[in-house]
Amino acid sequence: MSTDELLTAAKASLEAYNDKNWDAARVSMAESCIYDEVATHRRVEGVEPVIDAWMGWATAVPDSKATIEKSYAFDGGAVLELTWRGTQTGPMMGPEGEIPATGKSFEMRGCQVIEMDGDKAVIIRHYFDLATMMSQLGLV
Repeated sequence: MSTDELLTAAKASLEAYNDKNWDAARVSMAESCIYDEVATHRRVEGVEPVIDAWMGWATAVPDSKATIEKSYAFDGGAVLELTWRGTQTGPMMGPEGEIPATGKSFEMRGCQVIEMDGDKAVIIRHYFDLATMMSQLGLV
């Protein structure tokens, strides 16, 4: 697989999330894919639990999208530098239960480290600035 093909495959799950295209997201990940959301300490395994986690974010922030600022390939994977933007118009699950919609917008930086097996993501480690997001939403 060429570097360009690797980066295209690594970006596929994020692009599917941006489009809220859950079928495309499923195709982009291995059945046993692990999604490690470092900022929230949430780790889920399996394509359906990953989709469920992402659908939770899409419920809370329906217009949420990541812009890929830079991408880097490494042997067996990629690193994506991101800027996330969105407006919390739906309920969001927090560690102490549901957080009502704030109607406020946020912009924060993030990074995904994606390990690949061929054209399928097998591990997605997602690092993002949760403190900035919560501050901009008026929650801290």
